[in-house]
Amino acid sequence: MDEDTRYEAVRSRDGRFDGEFFFAVVTTGIYCRPSCPAVTPKRHNVRFFTTAAAAQGSGFRACRRCRPDAVPGSADWNVRADVVGRAMRLIGDGVVDREGVAGLAARLGYSARQVQRQLTTEVGAGPVALARAQRAHTARVLVQTTDLPITQIAFASGFASVRQFNDTMREVYATTPSELRTTAPRAGRTVRRTATPTAGIPLRLAHRGPYQAGAVFDLLEAEAVAGVEDVSGSRGRRTYRRTLRLPHGTGIVAVDERTGAARSASGAHPGGWLDARLHLTDHRDLTTAVQRLRRLFDLDADPYAVDERLGADERLAPLVAARPGLRSPGVADPEEFAVRAVVGRAEAAELVRRYGKALDAPCGSLTHVFPEPAVLAEAEPTGPSGALATALADGVVRLDPGVDRDDAQAALLALPGLDACAVAAIRTRALGDPDVAPPGPDVPDSWRPWRSYALQHLRAAGELEYR
Repeated sequence: MDEDTRYEAVRSRDGRFDGEFFFAVVTTGIYCRPSCPAVTPKRHNVRFFTTAAAAQGSGFRACRRCRPDAVPGSADWNVRADVVGRAMRLIGDGVVDREGVAGLAARLGYSARQVQRQLTTEVGAGPVALARAQRAHTARVLVQTTDLPITQIAFASGFASVRQFNDTMREVYATTPSELRTTAPRAGRTVRRTATPTAGIPLRLAHRGPYQAGAVFDLLEAEAVAGVEDVSGSRGRRTYRRTLRLPHGTGIVAVDERTGAARSASGAHPGGWLDARLHLTDHRDLTTAVQRLRRLFDLDADPYAVDERLGADERLAPLVAARPGLRSPGVADPEEFAVRAVVGRAEAAELVRRYGKALDAPCGSLTHVFPEPAVLAEAEPTGPSGALATALADGVVRLDPGVDRDDAQAALLALPGLDACAVAAIRTRALGDPDVAPPGPDVPDSWRPWRSYALQHLRAAGELEYR
């Protein structure tokens, strides 16, 4: 999009582009999402940015009305396989907060200077600024939705000091954390420090465009492994719950099925959200947990681009019309999914029972966290998943958000016990590749770069069995 096209999106308050770019107004010093309901500024007063971090770096503050930090992420970062896309996925997963820029660069196989230069050129901000913007958003969520002490929020959000936290919140939101809490919507402040483990932090996980929640929840229900996952409720009102293994501790998440989304006056779907509740043993894991949920539910996808391409195909057109916005779900834990792809659902449940880490406080049917690869490699080195678990534990196979997908596929295919179908499933789900063609089905090149989504349409229509 050129800048004139972007301005037209702003002028029409087009929610389809929320998160794809941001605009700032030089006369007010505020930056917004394209769908901001405020009066449209004059064209010569508007500046455009690829990321919120770039707008903040240029001295603009977040709009309190449209909350531009709460938009879906750009679909580009999940689609792209280059170093910038991989870096953005890793930053979203909290790698910079945990390992610094040097750790990010090492995972990408580049020098820190090269990563800084490429990110600044492409998205207008370096890794430190991008991580800082993410920390500010995490802090705002905790300030406005919990009664955690402000000091605890500062460190839980990844800030090195309370002073750094206060300075950042003033720069980004033009207010202090205490004032931000006081002005929070009353409906948002529903969690107390005495909350039960099943209450957790309330979240709205935003997405753009229509979202076929039923198909996603059908898949999650069919795959659910006892002890770490469950799906309850009737169709259209289901709740998916699972345990999470996170860098600093464990978590339990509950996500509600949401049917339909509000339409604009033109009849288009501007987007919507899934309601979630997240309970963490360590609040420093909030950003990572949220990003993993977004990948699991494919919330950063661009359904307009996918449906436009696949809807032009004669075979797929009626399927796309029947299920606009169908997603290609990812996973919450790539290593866990890889093991499950090899052993199957029943054996995975047995692995959980025998080797899973028991929760300190079980929550209903959720009793364990899926066993780590190192545990499985030691317990069953010759079992069906032995070679895979050993390769994952030793780092021979990497499935983190920043891995090169071709390299990961080659490493997986070199392992005994993994066939091409299992590797294709791992690439699609664990690595979030939108364009995978597994062996067997007729998958024409005309469906590229969205072949993973095309296959989801065939499965949802009953024309292809899910593996």
